Amino acid sequence: MPNAKEETTALSQVQDRAVNELLRVAPVADDLARRFQEAGFSLALVGGSVRDALLGRLGNDLDFTTDARPQDVLDIMRPWADAVWEVGIAFGTVGAQKNACVEGVDRNFQIEVTTYRSEAYDRTSRKPEVSYGDSIEQDLVRRDFTVNAMAVALPEKRFIDPHGGLDDLAAQVLRTPGTPEESFSDDPLRMMRAARFAAQLDFEVAPEVVAAMTEMAARIEIVSAERVRDELNKLILSPHPRKGLSLLVDTGIAEYVLPELPALRLETDEHHRHKDVYEHTLIVLEQAMALEEEGPDLTLRLAALLHDIGKPRTRRFEQDGRVSFHHHEVVGAKMAKKRLTALKYPNELVRDVSRLVELHLRFHGYGTGEWTDSAVRRYVRDAGPLLSRLHKLTRSDCTTRNRRKAAALSRAYDGLEERIAQLQEQEELDAIRPDLDGNEIMEILGIKPGPAVGQAYKHMLELRLENGPMEHDAAVAALKEWWATQQS
Repeated sequence: MPNAKEETTALSQVQDRAVNELLRVAPVADDLARRFQEAGFSLALVGGSVRDALLGRLGNDLDFTTDARPQDVLDIMRPWADAVWEVGIAFGTVGAQKNACVEGVDRNFQIEVTTYRSEAYDRTSRKPEVSYGDSIEQDLVRRDFTVNAMAVALPEKRFIDPHGGLDDLAAQVLRTPGTPEESFSDDPLRMMRAARFAAQLDFEVAPEVVAAMTEMAARIEIVSAERVRDELNKLILSPHPRKGLSLLVDTGIAEYVLPELPALRLETDEHHRHKDVYEHTLIVLEQAMALEEEGPDLTLRLAALLHDIGKPRTRRFEQDGRVSFHHHEVVGAKMAKKRLTALKYPNELVRDVSRLVELHLRFHGYGTGEWTDSAVRRYVRDAGPLLSRLHKLTRSDCTTRNRRKAAALSRAYDGLEERIAQLQEQEELDAIRPDLDGNEIMEILGIKPGPAVGQAYKHMLELRLENGPMEHDAAVAALKEWWATQQS
């Protein structure tokens, strides 16, 4: 067994490697630190930047802390940075952009410098009260987790780790610098950050932290919807969202931020005649992630997470012992829209996610028979620009353990995609319109703008969906035939 001296030496070597890695990939840090030193202030790389450097994944986002007050930070940064912004200055943070060549590669660094501070919520506030501090130790103890409470003082390159963050990083565990109760009282959003970091880093959360999250779950209610949404996004877009979501559900926090998720843990009836919808949902999310082609897709992942949230409200026990969830996709779409709106998501994302939830069963509604051209056109028309995501969601929604059934569903969907591709070669499926536009309809029928034009347009669209493209003369004849029936 190594003795204490050997352990200390090994730890020092790890710290030295971390410091060298930080400054190898980010020489701008040393340059900036010298400017602060010349102005009579201290500067240290801190938090996630140090953690990520130790994990070998430091990117272009660099976080610093300083004893300089925000106005002094601005005075130092403005002549040095390529751009400076003051969005977070009320909380002691100055942002900047710095372009630099690192090892022959041009890089664009996003930098934040924050004055030493402490912050806390009162019982009703949605925003922290900020007070500035005078020591880095005071600043580090207020941070959320020990793995984010490490710093490298610059330019002397001194490693600062008063709370054992390096040990916790090696053990892959999330602990708070002080007691978790104090930490979560200061900022209840840290409870969600615990779940988010567990999902991002694939770390375990210390038992005492989980216990505090469970005990203080209701405290999350004082946090603004926007901050909750942003944290939820980071969790859902992480490599291991199941881990974070499960923690939110198990601690009861999800009851306050996304209550539709724990509601999926339906009580199993005595005959076990329906699936665990909650577990099914997490599998669908993971299967959808596996189909992503261009990185994490928030719209797809949210749709996968919410696609079955209408089931609890529509569950019925039928006389033959079966369990049904009739129209749960319609109910679920409305619930998804309400929840995402409450979380202040952009209108376009709310619309797209709720539409995907509404459409996720459409494929199964056609049965296993041959798809008609009309059915294919309607499927593509209804999905619109969401067609690619609908393909992924529908495929992901198959979680049966019956291999033969799963293979049959996969083949059926392969067939649908082939039919879509064939029709797209023949027709403009992505933008299906009637063969006559509104102006042509008015000219042919000799009518002015009004409800009748809309009715005629809708009729011609139905003909287009049912029969495919029509020659102009045939379309005119069909319109006149329909118009004659309207006059009688």
